[in-house]
Amino acid sequence: MSEINLGGLKAVWLTLALPVLSGISGAIYFGYDAIKRFEIVEETNGVYADDITDLSIIDKDYGSRIQSLEQAMQDNDVRGLAPKLSEISTQMETILEQQKELLDLRSKIEKAETITDGLGDKLDKYNTEIDDLWKAFDEAVKNPLK
Repeated sequence: MSEINLGGLKAVWLTLALPVLSGISGAIYFGYDAIKRFEIVEETNGVYADDITDLSIIDKDYGSRIQSLEQAMQDNDVRGLAPKLSEISTQMETILEQQKELLDLRSKIEKAETITDGLGDKLDKYNTEIDDLWKAFDEAVKNPLK
């Protein structure tokens, strides 16, 4: 078996050392990158914190917006919405109950219509028969021998 020597190191040691060295170099790069990002975040956070402590900026830019929002809330009576919503909910429940009753009545009316549909024809037939009987009776009274 032949062995490869590079500067006095055997190939086995190189194959073991190469992954370990690349892992260590990756960890060093990751640590350096994380520290740099953390420093950038601290720098920009400090700028925003200084801006936030200056309340005059907030008052100038957002004061009118806050006032308009407060005015809109007062105009729309946001606090009075809860009782109104509960009243609407109660009214909706009442409407649903009445709608159920109307649907029951509708089905009863449809059943009654199916029953009475045939009665009109029968009543017309009976009326014509009664009229014919009266005509026959009147005829019999006028001419009893016929």
